[in-house]
Amino acid sequence: MLKRKAYHAIKRWKDTKTKQGLLVTGARQVGKTYIIREFARDHYARFAEINLIENRKAADTLSAADNAADLFMRISVLAESELVPGQTLIFIDEVQVCKEIVTSIKFLAEQTGFDFILSGSMLGVELKNIRSVPVGYLDTLVMYPLDFEEFCVANGVPGDALDAAKGSVRARTAVPDYIHEKLLSLFHEYLIIGGMPAAVDAFCASRNIGAVRGIQENLILLNKQDISKYNERDALVIKNIYDLIPPELNNQNKRFVLKDMNDHARYGRYRECFIWLAEAGVALPVYNASEPVYPLKLSQASNLFKLFMGDVGLLTSTFMKDTAIEILNRNPNVNYGSIYENAVAQELKASGFELYYYRNKKLGELDFLVETPDGTVLPVEVKSGKDYKRHNALANIISSGIYDLREGFVLCENNVERNGKITYLPVYAAAWLASLLPVR
Repeated sequence: MLKRKAYHAIKRWKDTKTKQGLLVTGARQVGKTYIIREFARDHYARFAEINLIENRKAADTLSAADNAADLFMRISVLAESELVPGQTLIFIDEVQVCKEIVTSIKFLAEQTGFDFILSGSMLGVELKNIRSVPVGYLDTLVMYPLDFEEFCVANGVPGDALDAAKGSVRARTAVPDYIHEKLLSLFHEYLIIGGMPAAVDAFCASRNIGAVRGIQENLILLNKQDISKYNERDALVIKNIYDLIPPELNNQNKRFVLKDMNDHARYGRYRECFIWLAEAGVALPVYNASEPVYPLKLSQASNLFKLFMGDVGLLTSTFMKDTAIEILNRNPNVNYGSIYENAVAQELKASGFELYYYRNKKLGELDFLVETPDGTVLPVEVKSGKDYKRHNALANIISSGIYDLREGFVLCENNVERNGKITYLPVYAAAWLASLLPVR
């Protein structure tokens, strides 16, 4: 069983909820159904699961409900076991097929003694046009692919080793060498495998990259099938954008250039297609902020962005096999900046950060900007090669004194090191950046 942080998030929901149901969403195949089933086995005497794709009649049956009482009766008929108050978790999966159920969670939650979890893929897309989501009656949990820390646990890294590394990073002191080398080695494997559960399971079981590649190719195919299924009108454009993500990231500035779609492409025309990919969870847009000043949202330029894959393993799988070999061999002369940046974007998003970058013609470009709730903005540079101390833009922006930037981070292949306001961190520490940000 893969140990997921989402399991503990569901446990917190169960322990603290009053009448709220839980909506678990995220991209296809990130492990939503699996983790809910595991949680049900551990915490409930009875479990009723209704899958609206596997049982199409169930979707029709629930859609035909006249009122809350009728809906609950239909659920009780569809359940394969007796629903006992105080003992039962009712799990309705693939709710995108019958999304109006989400609006009924208020009435379901009032059925005293029963817990309700709803789940599905494509919900960021499918729930946009429903009448209303009942505020106060539905908590939401977004699941992502396994982050690097979860990948380490799946590969047998002891918890105390991870705690020691996190403690060193937070203290801005060097991670013990033997732990640092192990985590750096695993990070290179993570760049190839990514965090999709099926790929991680296959890798941990066999260490066979070929088997992993087959899974990744199938996942990319499923994503394209979903595009055709859930957005027939714009399917060709969205697929084109999706296919262009890897080559666009290989450009020097990594920004998505609209004219690479066609000479007459305009953001206003295709804006909804980009948003669709983000809301489906298969792409991560990183928007330009014209100033590194809190709140970054106010200076966001929606038509200037980088577009990363939702999972770094899926990105790497689109490149030639030599790419994986060079990553595993840790060739210091090869720069795979797009892959490293994709992994960092993925970690930051899973940690709860909104994703921004900064570009100024005079000062240069920063790979990422992150902000804390207290109003601190911190610049983050990602370096995959041996010249990690060459970061002119970061040095220029911090030394200029124009902005109140108290510290900058460089994520690189080396151990923790400080030089004035710049802190060098091992690239795997992106997973812990949220926990080490300074507080005023």
